[in-house]
Amino acid sequence: MDVSRKGSVKSLDQLCTVNEIEECDFSLSKLAEKPRHLNIERQRSFDERSFSDLSIGLSPRLYSRHADNSFRIMDHHDHVFSPGRRSGLGSPRALHGFEPNPMIAEAWEALRRSLVYFRGQPVGTIAALDSSDEELNYDQVFVRDFFPSALAFLMNGEPQIVKNFILKTLRLQSWEKKIDRFKLGEGVMPASFKVLHDPVRNYETLVADFGESAIGRVAPVDSGFWWIILLRAYTKSTGDSSLAEMPECQKGIRLIMSMCLSEGFDTFPTLLCADGCSMVDRRMGVYGYPIEIQALFFMALRCALLLLKQDDEGKEFVGRIATRLHALSYHMRSYFWLDLKQLNGIYRYKTEEYSHSAVNKFNVMPDSLPEWVFDFMPIHGGYFIANVSPARMDFRWFCLGNCIAILSSLATPEQSAAVMDLIESRWEELVGEMPLKVCYPALESHEWRIVTGCDPKNTRWSYHNGGSWPVLLWLITAACIKTGRPQIARRAIELAESRLLKDNWPEYYDGKLGRYIGKQARKFQTWSIAGYLVAKMMLEDPSHLGMISLEEDKQMKPLLKRSTSWIF
Repeated sequence: MDVSRKGSVKSLDQLCTVNEIEECDFSLSKLAEKPRHLNIERQRSFDERSFSDLSIGLSPRLYSRHADNSFRIMDHHDHVFSPGRRSGLGSPRALHGFEPNPMIAEAWEALRRSLVYFRGQPVGTIAALDSSDEELNYDQVFVRDFFPSALAFLMNGEPQIVKNFILKTLRLQSWEKKIDRFKLGEGVMPASFKVLHDPVRNYETLVADFGESAIGRVAPVDSGFWWIILLRAYTKSTGDSSLAEMPECQKGIRLIMSMCLSEGFDTFPTLLCADGCSMVDRRMGVYGYPIEIQALFFMALRCALLLLKQDDEGKEFVGRIATRLHALSYHMRSYFWLDLKQLNGIYRYKTEEYSHSAVNKFNVMPDSLPEWVFDFMPIHGGYFIANVSPARMDFRWFCLGNCIAILSSLATPEQSAAVMDLIESRWEELVGEMPLKVCYPALESHEWRIVTGCDPKNTRWSYHNGGSWPVLLWLITAACIKTGRPQIARRAIELAESRLLKDNWPEYYDGKLGRYIGKQARKFQTWSIAGYLVAKMMLEDPSHLGMISLEEDKQMKPLLKRSTSWIF
């Protein structure tokens, strides 16, 4: 469907695909089809509105499904999952030969309880079933949070839920998006959405948040990338390319690419981003070119290249994407990579260099190197640092960015192995007693005050400031399988299994070793649950890795002329 920014329909004959799909019968029997093996080789309809359009009197609702396929509205007190209470959905299917595991069964129960229905169709999972603070937005479906849930359903042979989510978020993308009278880019995907029930009209609507209601009022840069990567995972898992080939999906990809590939004043191929625009959703001093966004950007570019059709509209983007990928891979592998040799090279940098022959291209002062990095860097090992920009290198470790770099093949095979070496060498610092540190090390004292703005949630070794996040289990497991180190993932999963269930699936853990349940952590956090399930299913059937892993592009190799250590 070709829609304009205001959602007006341009031609009647383009209305078919999405509307027809939305009228299908999404019965529970269809969702319970036998799992398939991997195939390795607007119109603002139904009263959808933005949060800024909300009127008084609408209240959010979730729906539970009963054994007789009927639905009932769930009140807030029903949201909290009790381990002793069955959902009526039946036991989870056998996970490709798993021995009966009570923790897996409980995880599936909790995941299914988090499902959100819109007019009888499952369209996503809420962020957390913990309703202890109804003022927060954990009752919404977040694009980034749903990703591990989507993988779990795909691996369990339930692709329809994922298809519904992809189509609903695609519809939301077509809205006109304004924040304080300022219009956002046409391709921006929402950070989250929720289902509201109007008790007077007995009518449901979708509302989306594009950043106007978020803490810090920051638009999500990563949502569009997760959406493209999920579309590719769906296609790879089901072997069905018809969804990705729909005109609406093709346009959605092009809109995202158009925003990211626009030309401007930047001299770097990386994507300029603000604090709070990704999983690290609070100010953490990552403004500039954070590794989390650059790795996702790289992977989304590669997925878009696979998904875009070679028609008149797609050809232009295919060429631009290929050009950007070459430049981005060279830049990231050269300037973001850090190992012992590279660290020693930076330690001996000269400053104030001019011209094309400059070695210290970003004019980084050697005195700015933090003391911790010299002890942290092992003899064998390396990683992609957090950020590189003029006069500044942020040497912190961020887990998501490094794992996505491995899965997308932004990291070379040698670099991928080095990241695994680092994790094994620095197990206590990066894993501790609860996998996995989102960031290392934590900001403390005066630096914490300046960088975070005295954010009480991001005190040292808490939340995104060095907290431990169980959701990262699926990412580290996928990276371990790809690099041939499954034993690392097994060790991490065993640690998580010793506590996750009895702690009621917390959002994050606090402390240097991840010993304490996060001070403000939600319980029954959906992506903690889904991350565990995805990790277990991938270990049992490594072929699932094909959904979220891309092999190295051999065509990029000739452009790289440095050693694997990237010493200048």
